[in-house]
Amino acid sequence: MAHFKAIQVALLLLLGASLSCEAKSHTVGEDIQLFANKVGPFKNPTETYRFFSLPFCAPKDGPKDKLEDLGEVLEGDRLVSTPYKIKFRTNVSNVELCSKSLTASDIDALLEAVKADYYFQMYFDDLPVWGFIGKVEKNIKTGVRKYYLFTHFHFEISFNDDKVIEINVSSDPDKTEEISLENLKTVSFSYSVNWLPTRITYEHRMDRYAKYSFLPQHMEIHWFSIINSCVTVLLLTGFLATILLRVLKNDFLKYTRDDEMGQEQEETGWKYLHGDVFRFPKNTNLLAAMIGAGVQMLSIALLVFGMALVGMFYPYNRGALLAALIVIYALTASIASYVAGIYYKKFGGTDWVNNVLLTSCLFCAPTLGVFAYLNTVAIFYRSTAALPFGTICIIVLLWALVTFPLTVVGGIAAKNSKAEFNAPCRTTKLPRDIPPLPWYRTTFMQMLMAGFLPFSAIYIELYYIFASIWGHKVYTIYSILFIVFIILIIVTSFITIALTYFQLAVEDHRWWWRSFLCGGSTGLFIYGYCFYYYFIRSEMTGLMQTSFFFGYNAVVCYAFFLMLGSVGFISSLTFVRHIYRAIKCE
Repeated sequence: MAHFKAIQVALLLLLGASLSCEAKSHTVGEDIQLFANKVGPFKNPTETYRFFSLPFCAPKDGPKDKLEDLGEVLEGDRLVSTPYKIKFRTNVSNVELCSKSLTASDIDALLEAVKADYYFQMYFDDLPVWGFIGKVEKNIKTGVRKYYLFTHFHFEISFNDDKVIEINVSSDPDKTEEISLENLKTVSFSYSVNWLPTRITYEHRMDRYAKYSFLPQHMEIHWFSIINSCVTVLLLTGFLATILLRVLKNDFLKYTRDDEMGQEQEETGWKYLHGDVFRFPKNTNLLAAMIGAGVQMLSIALLVFGMALVGMFYPYNRGALLAALIVIYALTASIASYVAGIYYKKFGGTDWVNNVLLTSCLFCAPTLGVFAYLNTVAIFYRSTAALPFGTICIIVLLWALVTFPLTVVGGIAAKNSKAEFNAPCRTTKLPRDIPPLPWYRTTFMQMLMAGFLPFSAIYIELYYIFASIWGHKVYTIYSILFIVFIILIIVTSFITIALTYFQLAVEDHRWWWRSFLCGGSTGLFIYGYCFYYYFIRSEMTGLMQTSFFFGYNAVVCYAFFLMLGSVGFISSLTFVRHIYRAIKCE
């Protein structure tokens, strides 16, 4: 146990390094390094390349990589040194950076970059700054396009006392060079730096990035849309709850009256199934593993929301969220195996090794398959999105030394527990025949009905989330997202309970798997929204961007399927136990 505690402490320290933001003080004239990060087409935010994959001015002794943590590497950041000489509170004007003789291959690379609207990203004192590498001008009369490369950049930097507060970069429209394969030339690059005082404090220097995506009028519209959506969903849920409670009350009164009269009444409705409703389904090992994995996903979501609400994920804290997800997933592995083991034991399972292995691989294996394909595509494109071999080894060791051992520990704890199912009604030896059901009561149609209402509660927020993850906007209003998440959980729980009752009312006792599938069906709706966003709301193109978008979204939607499926199953199981405990069963 001491070994596991030591590993957990090390992981938490690793996470803390990704989340830390230490204030830096500078003296007048002190050199401050400007790091170049990456370049890429503006429409494809995941398709990024190393800054010096294009023929820019490099340091005389060559670019040197900045040491990065796990989160930064996962984010695709590859910071390198640049030849820019920027001194604290020292203005410079028209400083020549270098002169480069462009070859045909250099011109071809720059042409493709300007045509694709490439942008660059740099970091100065841990502050991000962006700019475009060139522009396209089209002659309206002739329709001829000309491509220009920006050769001069002006950095405007704000300071407060001894700290850097803000940085902006702009290009000089009068200092451009036309690039074409017919005209090979030598290009001179230059830059200027202007320092300005500001009253903004260091503690609030990241606020401008938080306000970037949501102007005041947009924020009001956002709040109104969310409130309108939530109120509509809650009203529909309340209406359905009222009907369900009234029907249940009438059922209880009818069954109680029949029991008091002592007359032989033909049992109908859900009471008729008291000898079959707790008959365990097929593939209990898989069902238990999926419930355990889903509970782990719910735990991860709640922990990440807790960290976000206390301000640990400030804008452009490079890779902090990804590092947090990986570390928290590793540390919560025992939750998945313990919950899976408890349910597996209640279901009467005895193959514990198989249960632990299935639980450990249920989410990891599909994710590994998707990652292997996407990383191969990124390597083929020579993109910074491709993880280095060393980082892959670290993640594998993290799984082998932390995730899997904790999974085994959770499974052992579940095996040694005294958990029992304790069904309120005895199960008969032979199952009852299920009457023919109409088409709208099939599993697929029930999943469509179950997923629509929860999805309608979150679809507005999905656009902002997608625009942040798969665009260049910033998402910081975690309070709204947390409210929407809680509503999603509540609505999923209730709609699954309602559909389980309607299923039992028509004398169909196969509710175990259906409650899980109906609860998780919202994940399928979210993946359907991915197609709408990609083809209608975005301008993303290309094999790499398409693969990353649909590949990683499939992993996220799978996690939602497991999480919401577990919520639906546990809610339905609690409901079924309650209603059958309230009646007399022989």
